[in-house]
Amino acid sequence: MGLGKTVQTLALLALEHARGARGPVLLVCPTSLVGNWRREAARFTPRLRVQLHHGPDRTLPDPAADLVVTTYGVLQRDAALLRAVHWRRIVADEAQHVKNRAARQSRALRSLRSGPRIALTGTPVENRLAELHTVLDFANPGLFGTPESFREHYAVPVEQSGNQDVAAALRRLTAPFLLRRLKSDPEIGRQLPAKREFTVRCDLTPEQAGLYQAVVADLLDRLGGVRGVERKGAVLAALGRLKQVCNHPAQLLRDRSPLGGRSGKVERLVALLREALAEGDRVLVFTQYAEFGALLQPHLRRRLDTPVLYLHGGLSAPRRQELVDSFQSPDGPRVFLLSLKAGGTGLNLTAANQVVHLDRWWNPATEDQATDRAHRIGQHRDVQVRKLVCTGTIEERIAELIDTKRELADSVVAPGEQWLTGLPTDRLRELLTLSADPTGP
Repeated sequence: MGLGKTVQTLALLALEHARGARGPVLLVCPTSLVGNWRREAARFTPRLRVQLHHGPDRTLPDPAADLVVTTYGVLQRDAALLRAVHWRRIVADEAQHVKNRAARQSRALRSLRSGPRIALTGTPVENRLAELHTVLDFANPGLFGTPESFREHYAVPVEQSGNQDVAAALRRLTAPFLLRRLKSDPEIGRQLPAKREFTVRCDLTPEQAGLYQAVVADLLDRLGGVRGVERKGAVLAALGRLKQVCNHPAQLLRDRSPLGGRSGKVERLVALLREALAEGDRVLVFTQYAEFGALLQPHLRRRLDTPVLYLHGGLSAPRRQELVDSFQSPDGPRVFLLSLKAGGTGLNLTAANQVVHLDRWWNPATEDQATDRAHRIGQHRDVQVRKLVCTGTIEERIAELIDTKRELADSVVAPGEQWLTGLPTDRLRELLTLSADPTGP
């Protein structure tokens, strides 16, 4: 969220060290953030001895280190090795990465031996209250009961019945264990510039409209003969294809055909970026589809005649840090394309004062986290945020529904796309069918 979790954590470790605490602290973070933790530790806590446990040449954890930094992927591979150490403290950064209790990296993290634990996250709940329980149970094992008990007493009443009394009781129960900072807090608001958000509506091209209608027709035809899990799978797959059509036909067709002139959204993106560059601004562009980003980067570079960086999950940690450092430099590239999963959390990208969400994520908290790469402490300019939505499509309708449910994140949960799979066929037809004139004038 850009509100100082990294510095607060380092300050705690430095205070403990100054008071005589000894023994290594393990910090687990996403790969993109390894360089950021090393740099911030060197800047704010230079007396702490920091070891990186990452990369093919990694060595055994040094018992003399004050802070050992590793990633969730390495944790999963080196779980037995890391279990051999009794850590003075464990810090899980972007703890939503272990929200799935049954996942291997989540089990590996909980299996480590340690003293007190800290979970850092801007989104403790993304889709279900069970995720909050997993994070709380990591930090305070057993204190909030079993997953089954938590579901019975809190998740079901709140998620299924919207019981506000139970939601309030849960907030009271968890309050002593949550240190939550909000951008609406007065002392933080004074440190942040304004953020202005816009929804930019884009027309489909005739090619996009034809593909969109074909995907909807195919889905509705299939739903007549499937039930249960198979029906849910068919709906989710179709939703993914519709979102790809809204981005660009080439993403759905996977034929590596040219991008120019075939997507209303891409053409609008190019126009927005040209306007931003003409104003001297720098822009982050997020897409949830890494493969589409690979198609888009060279296209934008040619159309804009300027360097375009691209950060995605296939890059090594050093390469990701190189891209971040390049963009943050005063004379660095002015357009930074990022995959939402790899670049949407933890990074400090305050050189940008514009953010574009090329395709809408089902969860507003995830979008907000990505926006906060630019709108965070250290930003000195107002930030403009644009969310591109294709008119008359599922994107527009889901955007409206998400906006009406955004306030639920404060008390419980912002639903993902799963709830759509249970809608009756008539309601799905209403949501998915194109409006009368989606291609504009």
